[in-house]
Amino acid sequence: MNARRSIADLSADLAARAESFCRQYFPEGRKQGNYWQVGDTSGAKGQSLAIRLQTQGGRKAGSWTDYATGEYGDLIDLLQERLGSVTLKETLREARSFLGVAPCPAVPRKTQRAERPDAASSQRIARARKLFTAGKPVLGTLAATYLQGREITRLGPALRYHPRVFLRQGEDDAEPPQRVPALLAKITDNRGQITGCARTYLDPSTGGLAAIESPKRILGQLHGHAIRFWSGSPRSELIVGEGLENTLSIGTALPEFDLASCLTATHLGLFVPPPGIKRIWIARDNDEAGGSESKRLRNQLESLGIACVDLVPNMGDFNDDLQALGKDTLRRSLIEAMKAQGLEIEDG
Repeated sequence: MNARRSIADLSADLAARAESFCRQYFPEGRKQGNYWQVGDTSGAKGQSLAIRLQTQGGRKAGSWTDYATGEYGDLIDLLQERLGSVTLKETLREARSFLGVAPCPAVPRKTQRAERPDAASSQRIARARKLFTAGKPVLGTLAATYLQGREITRLGPALRYHPRVFLRQGEDDAEPPQRVPALLAKITDNRGQITGCARTYLDPSTGGLAAIESPKRILGQLHGHAIRFWSGSPRSELIVGEGLENTLSIGTALPEFDLASCLTATHLGLFVPPPGIKRIWIARDNDEAGGSESKRLRNQLESLGIACVDLVPNMGDFNDDLQALGKDTLRRSLIEAMKAQGLEIEDG
């Protein structure tokens, strides 16, 4: 989707996916005939706000009315209300990101390497889906504060926030479990199905990582899968990175690219790309583990006819680079490295 498309075009595109939009941003609501009913624009339970799902009798899909307040509008208006105190630019960015999220076609057999879950894994996957669904959009939350504190501005529907996520310090911990705020990120397979949820526990007093052992944890299945951020425009190239912040740092500098975060160096080497990808840029960390797993992924994918090229940060990872150099300098550095490998791109 062209970033210059008008607000009316974006509104029409959202209306064409009205039910998916409602399930994404208003999961507490329920479908009643041709309407999605929810309590209010904050997404609370109830029936006062009705969103039309399909065009009917001259009334357009995506139009909504809050019968308790008299407010009404289209899905752009509703999205801005749902996100809270954000600018129109941020709302449009979220809309474009939502519209870019589309399940990929079935994966060719030759690239199906991810393990099928056993019964125990299936239970963890179900819990991961339930947890992610319970979250809310990150804009205006502690999760946004955390990411902005690391100079990251590339967000999207793959991220959510929950103020009270279950946390147990250890298997033998005698203390009762805590409830801690967390950034949530959905892990998906190439069909768009959620297979896991990454949790980044946060400290509300600092806006940074929670001061606990292992503040970043994974629930569900990651093997072969990733957290995905689509640009909204179909591409045959994909940037695949290690950590979430590392990958989103590149996405902040290169918003026109699709991203996949594998979370760890080990899982970077196990990544299964979606069909149609011709070239993968491997955004690894600048360490031995990153180099080793990048080589492993490259050896596997080049045999399938997919070109793989490493992107290596100047410092430890690309978030270090982003914070030290700034978005514009990082963008110029990345474009220069990519052009050296034959990529045609405008440095705008």
